Amino acid sequence: MAEAWQHPFLNVFRYFRVNEWKRSSKEGDVAVVMDKTLKGSVYLIRGSVSANNYLQLPRTSTQSLGLTGRYLYVLFRPLPAKRFVIHLDVTTQDSQVIRVSFSNFFKEFKSSATWLQFPFVFETRTPRRVLAGMAPPGACWTFLQLDLHDILLIYLSRCYGHLKSVKLCANLLVKNLYTSDLNFDPGITVSKAQGAKLPIIPVPREMAFPVPKGESWHDHYIHIRFPSDSPQATSELVWTNSSSPAAVILESVPQLPAHQVTLSKPLQYRMSPAIQMPRPQTSCPALSAPRVLSEASQSCQHSEGSCPADLSVCSRDSSAWVEASAVHTVVRDSQRLTHKSTGMPVALEDTGSHKHFLPDPVLRLKRIIGFGGHSTKWALWTKDGAAVVYPCHAVIVVLHISTGEQRFFLGHTDKVSALALDRNSLLLASAQVQPPSVVRLWDFPSGRCLSLFRSPMYAVCSLSFSSSGALLCGVGRDHQGRTVVVAWGTEQVSLGGEVVALSKVHADFDVQTFRVSLLDETRMASCGQGSIRLWRLRGRTLRSCPVDLGEHCGLEFSDLAFAQALDSCQVPSIPTLYVCSRNGHILEVDPQRMAVRCTHHLLPTGDPGPGITINSLSVSLTACAVGCEDGYLRLWPLDFSSVLLEAEHEGPISSVCISPNGLCVLSTTSSSHLGFLDIPSREYTVLACSHMAPVLALSTEQSRGQLATVSMDHTVRIWDLATLRQLYDFTSCDEAPCAITFHPTWPAVFCGFRRGAIRAFSLESTGVLVEHTCVPQPKGPWCHQGAIIDLLVTPDGNFLFSSCCQGSLVQYSCSNSQCHVLRVAANVVFQDAQPHPNTLAVSRDSRLLAFVGPSKCTVTVMDSASLNELLRVSIGTLDSLDSAVAICFGPTSPGHLLVSTSSNKVMVLDAVSGRTVREVYIGHSEPVHAVAFTPDQQQVLSVGDAIFLWDVLATPESIPRASPAHDAGQLEDVTSQARGLPLQQISMPSHISTQPDPHFRPPEGTDGTFSASEEEGCCGEIHSPTELLKSPGPPVFVEKEPSGAGDKAWGAASSSWQYHGHPSTWSTREIKAQIPTRPDSYKHFTARYKAFMQAKNISCPPAGGEQLRLKTVVGYSGNGRANMVWRPDTGFFAYTCGRLVVVEDLHSGAQQHWLGHPEEISTLALSHNAQVLASASCCGSDAALCQIRLWDVPGCLCQQLISHHDSAVQALAFSPDDTFLVTLGDYRDLTLALWSMATYELVSANRLPEPMHGVAFNPWDAGELICVGPGAITFWFLQQHGADISLQVHQEPVPEEMGLAELTSLCYGAARLLYCGSSTGQVCVWDTGAGRCFLVWEADDGEIGLLVCSGSRLVSGSNTRRLRLWAVGAVPELQYKGSSARSTSVFMERELTLDGAIVSASFDSGMDMGVVGTTAGTLWYISWTEGTSTRLISGHRSKVNEVVFSPDESYCATCGEDGSVRVWSLASMELVVQFQVLNQSCLCLAWSPPSCGHPEQQQVVAGYSDGTLRVFSISRTAMELKMHPHRSALTAIAFSTDGQTILSGDKDGLVAVSRPRVGMTFRVLRDHQGAPISVIQSTYKEYVDLGVEGEDLWLAVSEDQRVSVWASNWPENHCKLLDWLSFPVPAALETSGLLPPSLATFCPWDLALLVYVGFGTHEEVAFYSLRQKQVVEKIMLPSCAMSLSLSPGAHLMAVGFSECTLSMVDCTLGTTQEFAGHDDVVHLCRFTPSGRLLFTVAHSEILVWEVLSP
Repeated sequence: MAEAWQHPFLNVFRYFRVNEWKRSSKEGDVAVVMDKTLKGSVYLIRGSVSANNYLQLPRTSTQSLGLTGRYLYVLFRPLPAKRFVIHLDVTTQDSQVIRVSFSNFFKEFKSSATWLQFPFVFETRTPRRVLAGMAPPGACWTFLQLDLHDILLIYLSRCYGHLKSVKLCANLLVKNLYTSDLNFDPGITVSKAQGAKLPIIPVPREMAFPVPKGESWHDHYIHIRFPSDSPQATSELVWTNSSSPAAVILESVPQLPAHQVTLSKPLQYRMSPAIQMPRPQTSCPALSAPRVLSEASQSCQHSEGSCPADLSVCSRDSSAWVEASAVHTVVRDSQRLTHKSTGMPVALEDTGSHKHFLPDPVLRLKRIIGFGGHSTKWALWTKDGAAVVYPCHAVIVVLHISTGEQRFFLGHTDKVSALALDRNSLLLASAQVQPPSVVRLWDFPSGRCLSLFRSPMYAVCSLSFSSSGALLCGVGRDHQGRTVVVAWGTEQVSLGGEVVALSKVHADFDVQTFRVSLLDETRMASCGQGSIRLWRLRGRTLRSCPVDLGEHCGLEFSDLAFAQALDSCQVPSIPTLYVCSRNGHILEVDPQRMAVRCTHHLLPTGDPGPGITINSLSVSLTACAVGCEDGYLRLWPLDFSSVLLEAEHEGPISSVCISPNGLCVLSTTSSSHLGFLDIPSREYTVLACSHMAPVLALSTEQSRGQLATVSMDHTVRIWDLATLRQLYDFTSCDEAPCAITFHPTWPAVFCGFRRGAIRAFSLESTGVLVEHTCVPQPKGPWCHQGAIIDLLVTPDGNFLFSSCCQGSLVQYSCSNSQCHVLRVAANVVFQDAQPHPNTLAVSRDSRLLAFVGPSKCTVTVMDSASLNELLRVSIGTLDSLDSAVAICFGPTSPGHLLVSTSSNKVMVLDAVSGRTVREVYIGHSEPVHAVAFTPDQQQVLSVGDAIFLWDVLATPESIPRASPAHDAGQLEDVTSQARGLPLQQISMPSHISTQPDPHFRPPEGTDGTFSASEEEGCCGEIHSPTELLKSPGPPVFVEKEPSGAGDKAWGAASSSWQYHGHPSTWSTREIKAQIPTRPDSYKHFTARYKAFMQAKNISCPPAGGEQLRLKTVVGYSGNGRANMVWRPDTGFFAYTCGRLVVVEDLHSGAQQHWLGHPEEISTLALSHNAQVLASASCCGSDAALCQIRLWDVPGCLCQQLISHHDSAVQALAFSPDDTFLVTLGDYRDLTLALWSMATYELVSANRLPEPMHGVAFNPWDAGELICVGPGAITFWFLQQHGADISLQVHQEPVPEEMGLAELTSLCYGAARLLYCGSSTGQVCVWDTGAGRCFLVWEADDGEIGLLVCSGSRLVSGSNTRRLRLWAVGAVPELQYKGSSARSTSVFMERELTLDGAIVSASFDSGMDMGVVGTTAGTLWYISWTEGTSTRLISGHRSKVNEVVFSPDESYCATCGEDGSVRVWSLASMELVVQFQVLNQSCLCLAWSPPSCGHPEQQQVVAGYSDGTLRVFSISRTAMELKMHPHRSALTAIAFSTDGQTILSGDKDGLVAVSRPRVGMTFRVLRDHQGAPISVIQSTYKEYVDLGVEGEDLWLAVSEDQRVSVWASNWPENHCKLLDWLSFPVPAALETSGLLPPSLATFCPWDLALLVYVGFGTHEEVAFYSLRQKQVVEKIMLPSCAMSLSLSPGAHLMAVGFSECTLSMVDCTLGTTQEFAGHDDVVHLCRFTPSGRLLFTVAHSEILVWEVLSP
């Protein structure tokens, strides 16, 4: 309840006198302007940077508004095409400050313990939709009503206290702010509220917006209320209409009767945070229990009365359930705030109904085995000495010593670098490594994060609290590496305040340790290299004074501690300071005199030699503990006369800490051990230990309850699962272990090693039982030749399986102790040079074996006894960067597969249906290397940087088993209680016509009942009776109530969508809200994953002044669908390559290129008159909708751009008269749209209940179109009433003889005949007039994705790569035979097998010839007369790694990830010859120079991922030589200038020099070892003044930004280093590991110049002179260069960027031109030897540019 002075409402601007700027503040461009709409003055806040232009209330952050009103009303208008931010600081009842932010900057909802970020998304319903995120031009004044009580309750489960501050940032207009406890409605006047008898409170006069007389408020303004009307409603679904004065609200707990909302704007605002959120639980007494919905007997009929309409909510079942994965949405007018909450169910039940749901998240962290991560020096005692606090990578652990229980502080996203705990154990401070360093303050007793703030330091290395916790000091480094000391005030944090930065000091001396005095919070001390300083904080100034060290000024001081004192003792303000050094000295410092009082030199017992290296010390009342480098913990009296106690550790001690009672000493070691020494008993207890490097593999044993792990630190460790204590520790010095498994019955463990050996160790005798090495066995087959990546024993103990990095799978018999080899399968497991364990898994019944392979995105299942393949499942899309790393079977049968992916995620793969469920587990800061269930199946183990043990909150017995669905998009059963979905009733929208069209033609054999179109449109606006059909929430299917026979649901037999001519009651069916699942059909387009960044601004060169002209595009997008068109009568031929439409003359080969699409093109369609080409691209990260471009074919120009779909367009089709264009959205969009080709306006948009695979117009009837999808065929009929056009729908199921097949393709044949292909290879024929299927035949073994019919011939194409020609001349006669029709009348004439699945095809009218496209990126010319296929267009299917040219420029060669080397004719860009190496990637390529011989003896040398190089002869088209000079993948290769020597570099940084004539490698250079070689280039040494001998000048570049330049004379075996360049890497990018490539080349117009580009402080190209030994010129670049090439013909330089752009730099004039056209990062640029052509490559696209003369 608001304070009395704030009731009934408070004008915030007036009360705080904003115009005087005394109690408020402004920054930047804030002005008072007159607004014509509101007819008054408002505040205009604008500026390019929102954070620098704002209006803030109150003036400072230490003040508080203290406004307690539940609702905050913000009256504002966003500026068009601008971004804005609104920040609210809200204080909870427990004094916690939460920041709530709303902005169209945000792309997704984010939350933390102290911050909620809600995205504000603008959407329009017009065809010309503005960019999402930007405010549209017609943005209206908005009445934003924020329920602060509900926001905190729903999203953070906290109780609202008061509003602390408000910050309004650019760009927006603000009229005022108001707070109140009353729920105002701005659209309802007093008279209307009283007349309708609604409990609605109209807004006060001063809050009201002016409305012209006789007009509606909602016609001019927007009202948003966020979140829902009920504080209990964790799931609310609001459905609005853009044209009807009615709204339908479906909510879980109604409080107020829903009221009328007039919607007339096509504009819609939406805030849509998408998170997983648990049910809010709070102890706030103001909340009441959820109430039951209204009884089913309540009236739910549509009212056609006067406005406002009464809307009520009722349920047919009082125990109905609502899935909270719906959408948490609040809508007023056409603005909407939405919260998606996936997967959290909310019960709406009566008192006697109960249902249990799975917890979210399903895993809870239980225990961690590990310590340290970034540093092992942080371990602290709690105040009572009962627990210790320490970091384990990104998790902070509190370990209770007596019970062994662990408590966790989760939230850091990188390793913890520093810890501090106040003296009372109330506040905990922690910092993480990731720069810029983030500091968190925690409430230690509860574990809540109180504050999260960014420190001004690049990295924090030390934190220290004052005794009261009111002051926190931190030490670190800034970006320049200088020492920074910062003091923060934390006094108000526990009361809900903020952390205040009191002082920051830059120091030019070293600081290793920093401590705040326990007795005086204003005094501190620090020590470092040659420095001990005393600090003092006065006010906000931090100053320091050095201690006079005298002769000890050269010592390196490592730690310090203040002397302890009894509370009753009188002590000075600063007690004695003890400081230790790495030379064994302990200095007692008198803080009063700032001088050394005395010095103690500590020596080891019985050793008069040099002192002890002391790393840490801790002081109690009577003793001083020191931790030393020699591994000893020593306890000394304070006079340091003799050692009291010594304890030896396994490694150097990092830190020591004496407990508060002085009886225990906590110690940590650099070998990741944590323990404490009990001084009275002299017993040492190990609390935690850890591997010193990432854990590679694990194995569990049930009977003994043990866990075995292997690590990169060469150790094998056995742990007790109950206590997580280490039992055994084995170290292998010579060979690193990489895989391990227990035998289920023997007391033995099998271990695999990097050199291919497998050994079995007995846990009883600790001896070797069995050994299999990589050396061939005399009496059996050889085993492995590479590192063992996984080992596995079946649960019954019969078989042992092992796999290696070379792809081999070996099966052993475990029936006896010899473990003989039974079978060896080569190249079945994914081959990787970096071993990844847990790539094998076996089911609990020992029958199934699963593994990752043969590719990284594939999981294969085999019979464990015979090794016969049973199943192969793909875990992702073809080009996804996410791949499987580890795999194991779950506890259920037949089982789930738990899969760890390369993106540090864990996902569950259903082995039966192939569906995947992804879960992200917080805690790991490095990749998860292995996962496994514990033997009791109640926990999950995940290992990587540490060992994590998770509780499974949903046990296998409690997991509901969903029955296999026929299709991923199948509608849920509303009456099934097992599905848990509600059945609600809503009113029938009033604007749907209730009079059937007398001219409407129903299909024959039906009852003539149809539904009206879901959406109608006119004048370019989309008018929807149910706005939910366009909302991002779950789609809703509307069906008639069961009132008579024959009424069936979607997908049922002979189903129809029906209406009658009178008002009726309708119901909704809701689909479970989840991430859309891609249908199991290859027909659906999936854009290739791209890592590019969208270019912000591209400066196009002036017309006529371009230096480049796109000449040829090499490649065809094989992942497109129907993305090729050919018209034989006109010769028009077009296809897509990335985001380009390529129009090619098949006779001359000349190309035209239509640019404009911002993303990859998915499909094409050509109008019947061949005058218009439609192309559709997918939706990218920066675009709100897909682009559909309509091209004028004769003019070669884009004449219109339309948009509606929000993911991808599945298919396009023109009507027979070219009047309409239909566009079909993919499985995520689920929309069918109809466009007028006369006005280019959207005529109708219809929401689909399930994915459709194809659409086509009836060529014989322009008013009919058909869609095919899962289990049914859908007829759409166009109905026109004047200017209004609607669609009416009818559906027929597939015939029973087709089973559960999905219809995946369609085409029309003769009149009334429709051919449909299915996912099971069948073709069915339909009589569209009668609406029945009369013929089915088996046409293929796989899915038929393409059908083309003309006359009496039909062509079918499938994913089996087969193209078949069928004679269907007898089919028209069979339609009259009904059920007696037989498929024997259809026969196959010809069959061709191509190189990939068929995705596009065009044939002439006689079906004699055509063009067909495949997923392999190839276009084929098909001649059925000759039975031949000729390759027309061909390109690489995977990434192209290099392009090289023959010296005479007659040929060029390319190599790719698919292992192919392709040689092209440079004149025609036709493929001449291809060399293919299976199961390898070709990473580099070089063409032999002209001096090596005659042109007919030209060769190319290629480097492969297995470390081999191959020499191919172009003239003989054969491989001449294969060498293996490297053990890792080759990354760069080059010929010497005479062609007799080959230089090759690998990813380990080695450069090998080989002679191909003798096939030997005679020199290996290791100067770049440790970083991959990116470039090797060789040229003639023309200059004698360089100071070295030799004929060749060559360079090598490594990815660590080092360049070496060499002069060599290879015939004399002479090679000398000429120069060595090392370019610095910014520390921020060095730690992230994400660096652009390092590139260098000799300047072709001056070989004494070296041109380098990499990543430094600035994005630039550097010209380095080999003569002057310095950089002589720099050219600035707009961003980081990804590729580089210099023209030999002119002073031109081509640079490719990650923004998909290409820049041409004129090095003479200093001008730059930018060019677009690529669909991915331009990672390759190559000029031809003459410089007349430029080749650029982005993934598999090759663009050939003609260099124009200036």
